[in-house]
Amino acid sequence: MRPASARAGGPLPTSRSGGRLWVFAAGIVALITATPLAVAFTSLLDPDRAVWAHLAEHVLPRVLLNTLWLVSSVSALTAVIGTSLAWLTAACEFPGRRFFSWALLLPLAVPGYVLAFALAGLFEYTGAVQHALRGAFGDEAALPDIGARGASILTLTLALFPYVYLIARQAFATQGVRGLEVARSVGMTPARGFFRVALPMARPWIAAGVALVAMETLADFGTVSVFNYDTFTTAIYQAWFSLFSLDAALQLASILVLLVAVALITERRFRGRARFESVGSGAERRRMALSGRAAVLATGCCSAVFLIAFVLPVTQLLAWTIDTFGDEFDPRYLSFAARSVFLASAAALLIVVLALVLTYAVRLRPGAVAGGLARVATLGYAIPGAVLAVGFYVAVVRLGEGLGVAAGWLFGTGAGSVVLTGTVLTLLLAYAARFLAVGHGPIDSAMQRIRPSLDDAARGMGVGGVSLLTRVHLPILRSGIATAALLVFVDVMKELPITLMTRPFGWDTLSVRVFQLTSEGHWQRASVSALAIVLVGLIPVLALNRRST
Repeated sequence: MRPASARAGGPLPTSRSGGRLWVFAAGIVALITATPLAVAFTSLLDPDRAVWAHLAEHVLPRVLLNTLWLVSSVSALTAVIGTSLAWLTAACEFPGRRFFSWALLLPLAVPGYVLAFALAGLFEYTGAVQHALRGAFGDEAALPDIGARGASILTLTLALFPYVYLIARQAFATQGVRGLEVARSVGMTPARGFFRVALPMARPWIAAGVALVAMETLADFGTVSVFNYDTFTTAIYQAWFSLFSLDAALQLASILVLLVAVALITERRFRGRARFESVGSGAERRRMALSGRAAVLATGCCSAVFLIAFVLPVTQLLAWTIDTFGDEFDPRYLSFAARSVFLASAAALLIVVLALVLTYAVRLRPGAVAGGLARVATLGYAIPGAVLAVGFYVAVVRLGEGLGVAAGWLFGTGAGSVVLTGTVLTLLLAYAARFLAVGHGPIDSAMQRIRPSLDDAARGMGVGGVSLLTRVHLPILRSGIATAALLVFVDVMKELPITLMTRPFGWDTLSVRVFQLTSEGHWQRASVSALAIVLVGLIPVLALNRRST
């Protein structure tokens, strides 16, 4: 006789022990992200007074001010640029709109540290831009020096504005035109209608995009390193590798985690108090036709941003690569590329498996426990890579010391720490903590589209547990898994601080090679590796554009 839940069409009961095992596995996955955060927070409970005195006198005032300047300025500029371009391409009609609607996403393929040295090479005194200015207006013509702070703010703005642009464009495109028509019927100009109607309705989406930009700015390491602009991430690196003080690096990491936590809480409270509803139908895609000066201005603004953020830096990289390829390229670059591909592939495989564990645990045992573990496990994307690198390294060292003591007691040897530190496993675990949210999103979305009735039918035929996942769910999840693997692969290819700080000795990758050469001022030589990273980064951007359109 069939259970009542099955006769009523509800889900068939699952094995409680099997569900608990999946939740236990999800707890282990969450532990990967929780470990470096716990290490950072526990350092606050046992502070080193000498280290804190040094940091408070020589480091904290400078890096705190620099970091706040950077985050606030980049957030404000990306909000203005991203929202303006999103409104133009989603709600207005002007020459080139169809091209710019997808082309303005291409800067996402250029990592900030690559954009930094490409723009620096273009606009420095001996660069192509200032050389052309002197040729046209005389030897006295020169661009103003904006300094390390201005250069870092400008570069990160150009690298990160597509986050706001993409999210805000989606909001504007689905608003419909009825709200603006009502605004115009009561005498509002199009500009006033934008500020009074369209912008308030899109504010939650814009806030989400700006919050993502703020997180990425706090986590940036490569861009500010190019311009020698000290922030918390560069201070952590210098404390570890220049001062050889893990304690100082850990103390700085703990402060940076607190800043991230404050930013997340502020953003969520801001969005939590707001309630917005769209006016009009999402199917209404009529756009305001711009003409005359307005059309020229719209096309010019989109062209200027696209030119500076993508065309000019990629052209500069290509020119440098053509000039230096014969002298610079050697068999070592095949090793750099092979290691990059191997690490990205291994990380993609690991993260896909961990994401499947999380989603399946939540599906089998929906509730506060499994859902909370999933949220903890995916928190790492908001945590800067430098923090995860230090936290994992300290955790592995302490674990190695414990194993060394145990090995000495049992076998008379203390090689445990040597086995654990500086291994690919440590690097992959740090990647998993950082990018699990990237892999979890597509897989979780695909899993939620599978109806519970399909699970009921499979269990009715005797398929359950792991077989239900492998024989029923995985074939349906193939698209989500492929998307997750691709996004993780590209993110790991571009990732710098975790790879730089925790890689095994001699394991240089393309991103590490770029950092090494740019830190020595060899921008032309770094172009070969940088261009390879950009070309790989174009793949998910083009796929994202195809999906969004």
